[in-house]
Amino acid sequence: MAGHGEEWEILGIRQLAATDERAEEFAGTLVVHRLGAEEPVTTVRVTAKRTVLTEMEAYLARLLQRSRGRPRPEPRRPAD
Repeated sequence: MAGHGEEWEILGIRQLAATDERAEEFAGTLVVHRLGAEEPVTTVRVTAKRTVLTEMEAYLARLLQRSRGRPRPEPRRPAD
């Protein structure tokens, strides 16, 4: 378990795949690195329920949209 004050950077996720026929749970490997550490990256096996991934998808979409700002409308062209 990570101690208080440690910061980790997520570098990626590998081999995320369904663990059952109904695809209600997925398993994969997180690739992480403890900030400031000289040790190489660490891999951690994880599982996630579909509901958690769906929640993360919606949250990340909102976060990325806000960080990019609203798309600018395209300039109107004069009618021919």
